[in-house]
Amino acid sequence: MSEGNANKQLVRPFAGRMVAGVCAGLGDYFGVDPNLVRVAFAALSLFGGAGALIYVVAWAVVPEEGEGKSIAEGYLAKKRGDGAGNGGSTAGGGSGSGQA
Repeated sequence: MSEGNANKQLVRPFAGRMVAGVCAGLGDYFGVDPNLVRVAFAALSLFGGAGALIYVVAWAVVPEEGEGKSIAEGYLAKKRGDGAGNGGSTAGGGSGSGQA
């Protein structure tokens, strides 16, 4: 395994995306053509439907390029009341009154 992968992070890039950037991100991360990843997702979707489910889960848990958190992390942070939702903007100002 090359040392270039040690600091690599799986993200959904803006360049090369067709829908949400999941296949482009996986292709970049593993060093394969994103079209091969797209074909694999399509095959899994046609033969059993698992591809669509995996794609939606990956869309939710893989962060977008330039973002610190994924959609799922932002949602969970908002539900916990951390005030650190996706994108850094908070509703309500976050007064710091922690609930036990």
